[in-house]
Amino acid sequence: MQLKSKLLAGLAALILAGSSAADGIERAAIVMPGSISDNGWNQAGFEGLTKAGEALGFEAAFSESVHQPEQIEVLSDYARRGYDLVIGHGGEFQDAVERVAARFPETMFMVNNGLGTKDNIANADFYFSQIAYLMGYVAGSMSDTGTIGIIAAQQFKFTTDTVAGYEAGAKAANPEVRVLVTWTGDWDDIAKGKEAALNQISQGADVVWPTMDSATLGSMQAVQEKGVYGIGIYRDAINEWPEILQSAILDVRGNMRSYLELAAAGKLEGALYRADMGNELAMRIGSFHSDIPVDVVDEVNNLIDAMKSGTLVVNPQ
Repeated sequence: MQLKSKLLAGLAALILAGSSAADGIERAAIVMPGSISDNGWNQAGFEGLTKAGEALGFEAAFSESVHQPEQIEVLSDYARRGYDLVIGHGGEFQDAVERVAARFPETMFMVNNGLGTKDNIANADFYFSQIAYLMGYVAGSMSDTGTIGIIAAQQFKFTTDTVAGYEAGAKAANPEVRVLVTWTGDWDDIAKGKEAALNQISQGADVVWPTMDSATLGSMQAVQEKGVYGIGIYRDAINEWPEILQSAILDVRGNMRSYLELAAAGKLEGALYRADMGNELAMRIGSFHSDIPVDVVDEVNNLIDAMKSGTLVVNPQ
């Protein structure tokens, strides 16, 4: 079956040179909900697969901006064409992957930030509430107004875990802190991201954490215009915005590299591959803003040590 023309327009294959991957995967594809130039989740997924392909010697392909009604068709097309590993980049692909995987038992599937595993379905995610706890602790410690905010797009397990961790960390720093939570319903709408941040700031929030993709740009515009602090995500965002207090570096590329190395060696199984603060390749904090007092920096580092040792368990896990 031919893909719809609008999907074909967004489909590209990258034939990458490198050593043979004959013992494991020879071809892998990633299907993404957004643009590979979003400077966030989708770009990280694209680069995670293609760079691993270059290093490990397998062919990589991608489809971007694939919406829910098109997921099954795109995933099925890759499986039908003999791709060894097909990745749904986001928890919103879980249902479609399960349906397609049942029809293609010889194909291995992965859901980044998924919810369940089967014989030919693996999941890779992050211990979101853990690193969010650290961001909340910083925000709660640095707020002068006693009000902070977090902005997210849609409610999945990983986003609700992030909100829960942020709230818990903030209240550990300041039990009286008020945490505003806004769901925009859109990962990439810059105007909605800005509107959400402005609304939180108007309610007294002086630290705002936007956790979307392209829409984060709008939130950070509001942070800059209103002279409040922000929290970064995915990368060390203080390098782009000096208002950033700290960043939750969720290194999608590093997390993907971990399981793609297993796939290239023929060792990827239908299991959950979760990154936590003990895996600095995949999850770590960024640079501290110079305004943050030394005692807060020291306490954050103590919290990280406690997480690594298991003495601090952040729920939900």
